[in-house]
Amino acid sequence: MKQSSREAPVEAKPAPRRRRRRFAILGVIGLAVIGCGALVFADWWSTLPAEYARPAYVGRQTCIECHQGQHEQWTGSHHDLAMNLATPESVLGDFNDVEFTHHGVTSRLYRDGEKYMIHTEGPTGEMGDFEIKYVFGVTPLQQYMVEFDRTPDMSEDAIARVQVLRISWDTLRKKWFYMPPPDVDEKLAPDDDLHWTGIAQRWNTMCADCHSTNLEKNYDVAARQYHTTFSEIDVSCEACHGPGEAHVKLAGANSLFWDRKLGYGLAKLKSADHTVEIETCAKCHSRRRVVHPEFRPGDEYYDYYVNEPLQPLTYFCDGQILDEVFDYGSYIQSEMYHKGVRCTDCHNPHTATVKHEGNRLCTSCHQHPAGKYDTPAHHNHRVGSSGAQCVECHMPATTYMEVDPRRDHSIRIPRPDLSVELGTPNACTGCHLAEEMSGSEEGKLASLAGERGFQQYIDWLRASGNGDEEVKRELNRLDAWAAETVEKWYGRKRRETPDFAPALKAAWDGDPAALNLLIEASLNRRLSGMTRASTTLQLAQFPTRESLAVSEELLDDPDPQVRTAAVGNLTGAPDEVLLRALPPLLNDPLRLVRTEAARVLSAAPLSELNGEQRQAFRAALEEFTAGLMTTSDRAGAWLSLGLVYENLGNEDRAIEAYRTAIRVEPNVTGPRTNLAALHERLAEEFQQAAQQQVYARNRDAALRSAQRAA
Repeated sequence: MKQSSREAPVEAKPAPRRRRRRFAILGVIGLAVIGCGALVFADWWSTLPAEYARPAYVGRQTCIECHQGQHEQWTGSHHDLAMNLATPESVLGDFNDVEFTHHGVTSRLYRDGEKYMIHTEGPTGEMGDFEIKYVFGVTPLQQYMVEFDRTPDMSEDAIARVQVLRISWDTLRKKWFYMPPPDVDEKLAPDDDLHWTGIAQRWNTMCADCHSTNLEKNYDVAARQYHTTFSEIDVSCEACHGPGEAHVKLAGANSLFWDRKLGYGLAKLKSADHTVEIETCAKCHSRRRVVHPEFRPGDEYYDYYVNEPLQPLTYFCDGQILDEVFDYGSYIQSEMYHKGVRCTDCHNPHTATVKHEGNRLCTSCHQHPAGKYDTPAHHNHRVGSSGAQCVECHMPATTYMEVDPRRDHSIRIPRPDLSVELGTPNACTGCHLAEEMSGSEEGKLASLAGERGFQQYIDWLRASGNGDEEVKRELNRLDAWAAETVEKWYGRKRRETPDFAPALKAAWDGDPAALNLLIEASLNRRLSGMTRASTTLQLAQFPTRESLAVSEELLDDPDPQVRTAAVGNLTGAPDEVLLRALPPLLNDPLRLVRTEAARVLSAAPLSELNGEQRQAFRAALEEFTAGLMTTSDRAGAWLSLGLVYENLGNEDRAIEAYRTAIRVEPNVTGPRTNLAALHERLAEEFQQAAQQQVYARNRDAALRSAQRAA
């Protein structure tokens, strides 16, 4: 049917006005969403300037504004009371004009108005009066410190040389006691480094870095003076969380986000990587050497420190603590560490106390099924007795500093069978030894302890290791009984676990049969990096082709401790080995490995390195030198530097380094020996050169004479 001309086509009908309005509104909303999204993205994308990557310290008062709860927990903690000015509020010792006599020296502790004073033997051996300026710690002991060498022009925020008295206050028994150096019972001479005025008792050198926040030693080598500073006198917020400037800036910013690069602007202690938190604690809770200055919480530990390996003066051959090693070296041996357990799983980080008392500290995690471990079926002891406590068996304590018990954090299963074989400690013998001693004052063990002045299990172990046969027999008796009992309870399964103790024991005894045991342990990646590094270091005692090949193989090990030990073993290796093996390690991701590689490689002919390798060597050597200068107040730093300069053929700088070592520590003999040997070598070389010149002149004269005669 034909359409009428009066009808408009359907497609030509105009869109309703309200539809056009709807599209317009949607367009505006879309633009707004896009605009807001762009603003949000821009807000997220923007970051703090580059200088905030290493922010400044702001102090606890700034932290308290937002974190009052954490501050309340921290107040009164061991960290809070790590160090203080000597005031009536901080001093716990009795200074009411009391006397204390030790090694024939009678000291008097008294008040002089507002000042706390001690009259005692000074650095010259004469009796003198010294002001107590600072206190150290709060329990179970408190120590006291005296400042020396302060000059009138020294700024108020700088601290001169500070010495820590050996006369200390027992805060639990409320009495003065003398704290001797380990294994030194005789009176110390005033010029002995271990005397309270000697360098071993110097706060600036031995203590300050871990008892204050943002400490800078500032030792003037030329003047032999300290200008030490800190931002806070004790272990405050930023000692663990890092400098707070960036965090404060971000917290006060008008932004929806924290910084996409810096996060909260603090150390990422709660990250999935548990080692970040542990290594932040390890800065102070480890027996270690400084690799480089300016560690900040969250930094990689092995860029700044290296922990001491298992050595016969600090550990037993199975890794248990002998001397005070401050937890980290023990803990990284443990299965707990390798399972991802971190410090704050057991310790409240702000009170610095354990989170739970008794066995709940362990059973809060080890409860599968409930009651499996906290029962006589597991520990075979009467409920409530010391043998029923998890830590007594798996973390036995040793008392250091006369009154301060420290638990072994390697958290191991007792192995009395190893005690029988190797003379190592075990919790069973330690506990039952104390029980037998206290059972009868006239018993044999009590009599032996009285005769020899033993106070604890470790005293027996040291005496046995030093050849006291009577003590050794008694320990062997208890060890054999404990081994038999443990086998009866648990079977022989634990003896099948891989072990490195026989290897270290044989190496420490100088047994040539140790080599194969050491190689096996060093290559066994089921063992911890700490223990493998320790066995690797001992390979240097047995310089064979095989041991050298194993050290080269371990240069690629994933653990930096092992790589570093392997590098050290190449000291004295042929030049072709050094030039082949070490240049790649100059670019190792960790400074510890780079600097050790530079130290050892310095003995090789560096002219054979290519341009990139020489540049990497120079950079690593600069890092090595910077690390040494953190202890520029010790002779050892300058001695090490002098040896490197000798390797490099720079005798003038080597002589200067040795002379500086003698100047900063006159009592140390090593630098004098090296300096004398260097002068002797130079004299011999000069004499040889002179003889060669005389020989050359005589030869030339003879040739000329012969030519004339011809």
